[in-house]
Parts: sequence; C-alpha cells; structure tokens
Amino acid sequence: MLLPVNVMLGVVLAVLLAVAATVAAAAHLGPDRRSRAREIVVAGVRAAVQLAAVSLVIGWAVRSVPLLLAFLAVMYAVAVRTAGRRITPNGTWWRAALPIGAGVAPVVAALLLTGLVPVKGIALIPVTGILIGGALTATVLGGRRALDELTVRRGEVEAGMALGLPDRDARMEVAREAASDALLPGLDQTRTVGLVTLPGAFVGMLLGGASPLEAGVVQLFVLVGLMAVQAVAVAVVLELVARGRIHREKVRDEGP
Repeated sequence: MLLPVNVMLGVVLAVLLAVAATVAAAAHLGPDRRSRAREIVVAGVRAAVQLAAVSLVIGWAVRSVPLLLAFLAVMYAVAVRTAGRRITPNGTWWRAALPIGAGVAPVVAALLLTGLVPVKGIALIPVTGILIGGALTATVLGGRRALDELTVRRGEVEAGMALGLPDRDARMEVAREAASDALLPGLDQTRTVGLVTLPGAFVGMLLGGASPLEAGVVQLFVLVGLMAVQAVAVAVVLELVARGRIHREKVRDEGP
C-alpha cells in the first residue's frame, strides 16, 4: 500500500487542508477573503466523506450490472449539476448535460463495443469516472471563459451583429479563442507525461503489479481518451453559449 491508513495520515491531511484554506484566505483568492477558503475546507471534508461512502458502494456495484449502471448514472448526474451550477446560476445550467454526455458517451461506447473495456464495474467505473471528470473540467472552463469573454467584449459582439453577422456567429467569433483555453491543462498534461509527472493511472497500475510497459499503455489510453472527450465537450459548450442556450441572464425564457 502506498500510504498507511492510520492516525498520522489523518493528521497530515488535516494540516494540508488547513494550509490550503489559510493561504487562500491570506492571499484573498476569491470574491471575498473567506469564501474560497471556506470552499476549500468544505471540499476537503466532502471528499473524505464521499470517498468513504463510494468505497462501500462500489463493492456492491461491481457485482450487478443494474447497480453498475445506476452508479454510473449518479456519477453523470452529479457531474452535470456541478459543471452547470459552476457555469451559471440560472435555469440553463442543466444543459451542461449535453457537452459532458457528448464527450463521454461515444468514447465509452467505443471501448465497450471493441471489447477494450469489459462490462464490469471494476474496469468500467474507474475508466468512465476519469472521462466524466475530464469532461466536467473542460465544460466548466470552456463555458465560464466563453461567457466571461462575451461579457467583457459585449461591444464587439454588438458590432458584429450590426455588420450583419447572425447572433450565433458574432458570439462565436468573440468566445471561441477564450473557450479553447479549456483544452490547455489536458494538452500540457499529455505533453509532459513521464517528464514532469507520473499520473494516477500509471502509478496505480504499477502498484497493482503491472509491468512498466503495461502501465504506460494504460496511461496513454487514458490521456488520449481524455483529449477526445475534452475537445468534444468544449466544442459543444461553446456552441451552446454562442446560441444563447447557456447564459447568465436573470430574466429570460429558458424553455428548449
């Protein structure tokens, strides 16, 4: 085991969480001095509770296909709500389901149809979880950056419309470059893998007894799959923002 599960581990985790929150508060990292620090503490405590619960649930989910599918559905639903509410506070948040689903579903389907990943919880849950997590991150970053850019450069959008561009095209011209920045973390991680960091899948495979070659192949698969998922997620969320399907306006018809 990489880390012993004992009292000392709990103490170290508590200290690290306190350091993160203290630095965030001291450096005013957030809309106000305490908000981001509070979020860090809550996130750390939630992670501990959720991982403990998930550890128990996965033991049941891997034994039954219906339970496995239900567990994956819960993962997807939580990701959609998390991403959507991070992008916008209004009722359009649920449309974050589209970029996450559009990115993850085809990749998982291809893996299952080709037999690269079996319909077994022990394999499908971690792979799908990694892909959903990547899509969540890309959707949040792409959506927020696109909406922020449209707010800051509203005059350019209006100028484009005045020149005859459709609303969607005018917004797209302004938001596209900013939204594409959401791909940078994944690109940098892939470009520097093995040189700067050894990601979790690689380390996990080694600890599980796999050879370095096998661990490297699995990690390559994860990184390439993530790039595909994130590219689709960013493209879809950008399109939704450009078409006004995801926005931050307080008063607006939010029907389909």
